[in-house]
Amino acid sequence: MNGWLLTAGIIAAATTLIHATVGGQSVVRPLLGSKMTAEPKRTLHVVWHMVTADLLISSIALLALAFTTQPSTPLVVFIAAQYLAYALVFLIVTLTADWPRPLLQLPQWMLLLPVAVLTLLSTM
Repeated sequence: MNGWLLTAGIIAAATTLIHATVGGQSVVRPLLGSKMTAEPKRTLHVVWHMVTADLLISSIALLALAFTTQPSTPLVVFIAAQYLAYALVFLIVTLTADWPRPLLQLPQWMLLLPVAVLTLLSTM
């Protein structure tokens, strides 16, 4: 068993659960209730569900890889890169917004970055 991947998979699964429940209430419901025109609203709704599917599939993959005797390094690096990219996007958007305490306004990076780091550590 690979403890780095197991820990990354657990955090990724928790992130998926938080995304689907808390995010669904705080982001998707207001989006769907907004006066935005139908096409961008539905496009953003689809993107939300694409991210949900991606988070779910990658967390399942991390958990499965944790119990594999020789995890596929390209797959592990791909998942790490994916979570690192997500974390960086959140950090860039957050830090370029004119908000007080910006790092706490969109805290998703705090869950995404550890998954990337732990997943990369599993390859060393």
